[in-house]
Amino acid sequence: MLVERGVEVVSVEVVGDAYAIASNYLRKSGAIPDNFATNERLLGIIVKLAQRGEVNRIRLANKAIARFEAETLVVA
Repeated sequence: MLVERGVEVVSVEVVGDAYAIASNYLRKSGAIPDNFATNERLLGIIVKLAQRGEVNRIRLANKAIARFEAETLVVA
Protein backbone atom coordinates (compact mmCIF):
# COMPACT_ATOMS: atom_id res chain seq x y z
CA MET A 1 0.00 0.00 0.00
CA LEU A 2 1.22 3.48 -0.83
CA VAL A 3 0.39 6.49 1.29
CA GLU A 4 0.67 10.00 -0.13
CA ARG A 5 2.38 12.58 2.05
CA GLY A 6 2.33 15.86 0.17
CA VAL A 7 4.31 15.07 -2.96
CA GLU A 8 6.08 12.05 -1.54
CA VAL A 9 4.66 8.55 -1.74
CA VAL A 10 5.74 6.22 1.07
CA SER A 11 5.30 2.45 0.95
CA VAL A 12 3.85 1.33 4.25
CA GLU A 13 5.19 -2.20 3.69
CA VAL A 14 8.75 -0.99 3.13
CA VAL A 15 8.62 1.22 6.24
CA GLY A 16 7.10 -1.59 8.30
CA ASP A 17 9.64 -4.16 7.14
CA ALA A 18 12.56 -1.78 7.72
CA TYR A 19 11.23 -0.97 11.21
CA ALA A 20 10.92 -4.68 12.03
CA ILE A 21 14.51 -5.35 10.92
CA ALA A 22 15.99 -2.31 12.68
CA SER A 23 14.04 -2.72 15.92
CA ASN A 24 14.90 -6.42 16.12
CA TYR A 25 18.60 -5.61 15.81
CA LEU A 26 18.45 -2.73 18.30
CA ARG A 27 16.52 -4.83 20.83
CA LYS A 28 19.03 -7.65 20.61
CA SER A 29 21.92 -5.20 20.99
CA GLY A 30 20.25 -3.62 24.04
CA ALA A 31 19.89 -0.18 22.47
CA ILE A 32 16.12 -0.17 22.94
CA PRO A 33 13.98 -1.98 25.54
CA ASP A 34 12.73 -5.46 24.72
CA ASN A 35 9.01 -4.72 24.68
CA PHE A 36 6.22 -4.46 22.14
CA ALA A 37 5.96 -0.67 22.19
CA THR A 38 6.91 1.16 19.01
CA ASN A 39 10.04 3.24 19.36
CA GLU A 40 8.85 6.57 17.96
CA ARG A 41 12.37 7.91 17.45
CA LEU A 42 13.39 4.93 15.32
CA LEU A 43 10.14 5.05 13.36
CA GLY A 44 10.64 8.77 12.70
CA ILE A 45 14.14 8.15 11.35
CA ILE A 46 12.85 5.43 9.02
CA VAL A 47 9.96 7.56 7.75
CA LYS A 48 12.29 10.50 7.02
CA LEU A 49 14.70 8.26 5.14
CA ALA A 50 11.82 6.73 3.16
CA GLN A 51 10.48 10.18 2.31
CA ARG A 52 13.90 11.09 0.92
CA GLY A 53 13.60 8.23 -1.54
CA GLU A 54 15.15 5.14 0.05
CA VAL A 55 13.04 2.16 -1.01
CA ASN A 56 15.29 -0.83 -0.25
CA ARG A 57 14.18 -2.40 3.07
CA ILE A 58 17.61 -3.62 4.14
CA ARG A 59 19.42 -0.41 3.21
CA LEU A 60 16.69 1.63 4.92
CA ALA A 61 17.00 -0.45 8.10
CA ASN A 62 20.81 -0.23 8.08
CA LYS A 63 20.80 3.55 7.61
CA ALA A 64 18.20 3.92 10.37
CA ILE A 65 20.26 1.77 12.75
CA ALA A 66 23.39 3.81 12.04
CA ARG A 67 21.58 7.11 12.56
CA PHE A 68 19.81 5.86 15.71
CA GLU A 69 23.09 4.69 17.24
CA ALA A 70 24.89 7.91 16.24
CA GLU A 71 22.16 10.05 17.83
CA THR A 72 22.23 7.90 20.97
CA LEU A 73 25.97 8.48 21.34
CA VAL A 74 25.51 12.24 21.01
CA VAL A 75 22.70 12.30 23.60
CA ALA A 76 24.51 10.03 26.09
